[in-house]
Amino acid sequence: MNNKNERIVRLLKQAQAFYFATLDGDQPNVRPFNAVMEFEDKIYFYTNNHKSAFYQITENPKIELCASLAEDRWIRVRGCAVRDTRVEAKRAMLEANPSLRKMYSESDKIFEVFYLENMEAKIHSTYESPEIIC
Repeated sequence: MNNKNERIVRLLKQAQAFYFATLDGDQPNVRPFNAVMEFEDKIYFYTNNHKSAFYQITENPKIELCASLAEDRWIRVRGCAVRDTRVEAKRAMLEANPSLRKMYSESDKIFEVFYLENMEAKIHSTYESPEIIC
């Protein structure tokens, strides 16, 4: 397990909701997400292929995640989203986030998982310089 990825996932999960930014043409589009995991030394998230987020990611895979942390700090994670169609990756996401089973299965046609490639992650603070995680 990658310690940097493990830390990033832990911080995003502690925030309970993180914000997921994509581009819709030239317009930023941000929405809350709450499911993330580490699998095969990569950070994964999911979406539904009927949602605008899915279409935006396929048009421009550059995304950014942001979550508020304690004490005037926040984490920002950016990278390129890469679709993973393997059943194993979908199953891992469902196991890491059991509440998703109410809506999805690893064999349905709408559940999509992605991992981040070329990732950068920093913890920012109101009072200090950013801490570079990766």
